[in-house]
Amino acid sequence: MKISVAIDGPAAAGKSTIANIVAQKFNFMYINTGAMYRAVTLMCMRQNISYTDVNKVCEITKSLKMHFEEDKLIVNGEDLTESIKHPTISNTVSNYAAISNVRKLLVKLQQQMAREHNVIMDGRDIGTVVLKNSPLKFFLTASVEERAKRRYNELSEKNLSVNYDEILKDIIKRDHIDSHRSSSPFIKAEDAVEIDSSFLSLSEVVQIISSYIKKYIEEHK
Repeated sequence: MKISVAIDGPAAAGKSTIANIVAQKFNFMYINTGAMYRAVTLMCMRQNISYTDVNKVCEITKSLKMHFEEDKLIVNGEDLTESIKHPTISNTVSNYAAISNVRKLLVKLQQQMAREHNVIMDGRDIGTVVLKNSPLKFFLTASVEERAKRRYNELSEKNLSVNYDEILKDIIKRDHIDSHRSSSPFIKAEDAVEIDSSFLSLSEVVQIISSYIKKYIEEHK
């Protein structure tokens, strides 16, 4: 029996950090779907391909060979883990991720990974589209101000020049684009456990999610 865990949530809700910790705890494969969309964005921007040129974007997407090595995303043999975290990518990725055919291509790859491994996967449409039959779904959120603060601190620690107000504005914009796109709009799955982490520590969120996974494993031994 393969176990799949779905974690959805808005930008800067801490999904990736928490999913990675939980994956290590249970020895699951961690799949950062947001990183996959960021990789498409980066590769298109490197070739000056706009998100409006849908055919070209899809060609690029099809050409990418992606896999994860622990928490690193390797694309065509290149480690893009840090490159895709740049603010320029963060501010643009929603436009590329809104392309229906790009989503179809990446969803197919993500579902294949879930069939072959025990996985924990985070993103925007995991519980509603990619792993819609998963028995373990979580919706991780936090106030927009708290999310902006977290992203600001994360980027500042990397010595990047960032502005809190700009980050806040960009996150609000991303929330709007993600929730209003025509293909797989960002919504909470009806059967997902919602966790508001605004006033919770990292370890507290990990503990909540882990307790559900442990219970599921015990019940299906």
